[in-house]
Amino acid sequence: MTLLLCTLVLFLAFANGANDISKGIATLVGSGVTNFRRAIIWGTVWTVAGGLVAAVTAQGLVKAFSGSGFVSSLPEGHAFLVSVAVGAIGWILFASRTGLPVSTTHAIAGALCGAGVMAVGVDGVKWAVLGQKFALPLAASPVISLALMWILFPLVNFCFSRLNKYCVCIEEHSPLVQPAFNAVAMTAAPASQSIVVGQTGQCATTPSVVSRLQLMDSLHWLSAGATSFARGLNDTPKILALGIAAAALIHVSANTGYLLVALAMGVGCLVAGFRVTETLAKKVTPMNPTDGFAANLITSLLVGFASRLSLPVSTTHVSSSAIIGIGLRKGGRDIQWKTVRDMLLAWIVTLPVSALLAGAVYVLINR
Repeated sequence: MTLLLCTLVLFLAFANGANDISKGIATLVGSGVTNFRRAIIWGTVWTVAGGLVAAVTAQGLVKAFSGSGFVSSLPEGHAFLVSVAVGAIGWILFASRTGLPVSTTHAIAGALCGAGVMAVGVDGVKWAVLGQKFALPLAASPVISLALMWILFPLVNFCFSRLNKYCVCIEEHSPLVQPAFNAVAMTAAPASQSIVVGQTGQCATTPSVVSRLQLMDSLHWLSAGATSFARGLNDTPKILALGIAAAALIHVSANTGYLLVALAMGVGCLVAGFRVTETLAKKVTPMNPTDGFAANLITSLLVGFASRLSLPVSTTHVSSSAIIGIGLRKGGRDIQWKTVRDMLLAWIVTLPVSALLAGAVYVLINR
């Protein structure tokens, strides 16, 4: 059972990567900055990095999601945590398969409650703690994200939209022909390159420019990396919490656990991250690079700040709400409301469905 629990924790990390990679990179694809493949690779690198850094900065979330934060007394053995892992995995994989962005945080919290009710009864679940420390931050995060997008977008647009006119260019200068040592043969010196900042139109028409990247696109790449990093930082300890006791029994250290969970998340990002990324990138609202940068900036700041305070906010809710906020800020006419409706419905049922799955698994294991 110990080995099974450790395997399920890694599988949960895989499912998390498949569903949550989209939260940082969807705006890169949606705004036309890059394609799906490059965006997913970029997000994977920063997600894994965030997961590794979580080992020293997000210990509070491990305790919160270990089960003791929800249940007054944990049942003996691993049946409880196995049930939690299966309940969360089942819902997240289903949502990923259908392209719906859902909250791993909600799924784990729901599964903990469902298995907890079956294990210790309704009175054994710390409902007050669930409401104050989990439900409130999770419910407030999308509202805060929408509000920040509404308030800060004009400022971000004013400060950064002009950067679309400028680019960073690499110019290659023709080599000079110099006499060789025998003074008869001639040899060409290596071509020299220089980095310059200029206007996009000039870079496009200058023959010596061999590569260029718009400044706004550069900032967008950085914001996507920051969002993915914050996501890895916030989600890794929640997942590891389910298996940290079992890992100790098979002599796996906490730091090794962080490494394995972060790598499993990375594999999930690369292998199965396309469907949900497509939903957020193409099926919610049109966006330009400045829009995408603003959404990522708000998401990374909000999630990173919450991780530092050990608040279990949902990256899904924050990033998706920021993207919806892009459309609302422009009047809401271009928002695909059917997609938004499906997303909201998925968010609402995540906790109860995960709870039912985990509770059912716990009953089956203990029959």
